[in-house]
Amino acid sequence: MNRFRIAVLTLLIPAAFAQTKPAATHARALATAAPESVGISSERLARLDAGMKKEVDDQKVAGLVTLLERHGKIIDYKAYGKLDVRKPDAMQKDSIFRIYSMTKPVTGVAMMMLYEEGKWQINDPVARYIPEFAHLKVYTGKNEDGSPKLEDAHRSMTMRELMTHTAGLGYVLSANNPVDKMIIDQNVLNAGAPLQTMINGLAKIPLLAQPGTRWSYSIAVDVQGYLIEKFSGESFADFARKRIFEPLGMRDTGFYVPQDKLARLAQVHTGAGANLAVDTNRPDPAVVPQGASGGGGLFSTAIDYARFCQMLLNGGELNGHRLLAPRTVEMMRTNIVNPEPLKTMPPGTGWGMDFQIVTDAAAAGEAVSTGTYSWFGIAGTWFWIDPVKDLAFVGMVQHQNLGATRPIHALSRSLVYQAIME
Repeated sequence: MNRFRIAVLTLLIPAAFAQTKPAATHARALATAAPESVGISSERLARLDAGMKKEVDDQKVAGLVTLLERHGKIIDYKAYGKLDVRKPDAMQKDSIFRIYSMTKPVTGVAMMMLYEEGKWQINDPVARYIPEFAHLKVYTGKNEDGSPKLEDAHRSMTMRELMTHTAGLGYVLSANNPVDKMIIDQNVLNAGAPLQTMINGLAKIPLLAQPGTRWSYSIAVDVQGYLIEKFSGESFADFARKRIFEPLGMRDTGFYVPQDKLARLAQVHTGAGANLAVDTNRPDPAVVPQGASGGGGLFSTAIDYARFCQMLLNGGELNGHRLLAPRTVEMMRTNIVNPEPLKTMPPGTGWGMDFQIVTDAAAAGEAVSTGTYSWFGIAGTWFWIDPVKDLAFVGMVQHQNLGATRPIHALSRSLVYQAIME
């Protein structure tokens, strides 16, 4: 009899799991749920809503959208303020934002999809795939006549370094940085030109440091966009649309805003209080770029980006569409910065595959769990994914001053974690 029971159970248990697996997957597809159903206090979560509303009421920003998801459920999703301080139109939950550097993790997922196809390896030299980078110079200062002092790069940057901002590349963030100024002056990041033009221009500009010696936020993810085109044989924009946005149901995410959606676009603002105003010096959002920027070109919504986050929390899958294997997602959210450049990073942090990683929450001074991965955009959008607490948060705002938006990011993290009861 005991042997018979064991045999029956051996047959029934796998069948039971097979029946419950689709339900479990469906349960993590971002249905709306009460906070208490996922261990969060509604009473305490009201502090998050009050805190975000106060930032708008105090005219620090024009408007906000926030979304909190836990255990695959949306438990808080709110819109505050206005799309444009010049107009009465209220911010909506489906408003569209320039997410700038929150494009980078999307590019990282595309790169890792191609990694899974065997197109590249982490320690490969980048020059293997971009011959134009085979003989780069490194900026070491100025000669007496004011010209740049250069030396040869000791070796090619690696794909690991390209994925972690340790390749030595410059960016466009500071005209006071001599290498950044060259990139700015030579218009290397020109959305009106193909990505090959960017590579050709970048190959003539020196690195700001020897590869693998320090962490410096860089143009590296735009270079990854070029590699995606080279590895896949199609434009980066088409790859992202067909392989990421459409499978995940990210209907309002892309490298431009169609004419019929422009009324939903939030405007980027500057100033505060009585001086809160729209920054009119922005590229036309309706123009389709020739070279899609992997470092900062996307427009998106809170719910679209939440789908992207939930796919990662699910180990690479959402609604039956698998983009990545669970182990690949684990690789992306693991610090892979080598010891020497890690010393140049903020305490308690590292870098994975296009994500900032909290390697020690106490050292970082953060409420989030160790292992949380995140990033933000230059116009204030932000997100984080906490695999320990099984939650993700997406915040959307459009304000050019990080001095105004970064405190909001920190406030949101404090107010989310104080509401978690289990």
